[in-house]
Amino acid sequence: MWRKTVTPRFGDIDGLRHVNNCMLPVWFETAREPFFRLFHPNLDMNGEWRLIMAKIMVEFVQQMRLGADIEIRTFVKKIGRSSMTLYQEAWQDGVLGAKGEAVVVHYDFQGKKSLPIPDGIRAALERNMVPEESSPRTKSGRFPAN
Repeated sequence: MWRKTVTPRFGDIDGLRHVNNCMLPVWFETAREPFFRLFHPNLDMNGEWRLIMAKIMVEFVQQMRLGADIEIRTFVKKIGRSSMTLYQEAWQDGVLGAKGEAVVVHYDFQGKKSLPIPDGIRAALERNMVPEESSPRTKSGRFPAN
């Protein structure tokens, strides 16, 4: 698991006095930096960037507010041949405020095709899988549909 702490700013708060829903995708992306570094250690966008976002989803669980840090936890939920599903949670004061998923594909932009995940990176991804004790899985062992 990777962890990132964000501090909500005044401008991140909406008229209802809680964190604006537009902030969670931004914070989740920020917290994916260690994942991106597995593929691109220097985050060099001028070279051969090989990741493309295929899907993001955010579910709002509880209101979050100004005045307390938020910890973003990032796990690997699934590893395919060329794609990975990341599972993320936003925690404030010990309460889950939001959770989400991102599907990222290892991709060759010039060839316009997916690429297999290299074995060394696959091993690093496996070390960050969602642990069973905190897994969002149902009793059947599957992740909920929504």
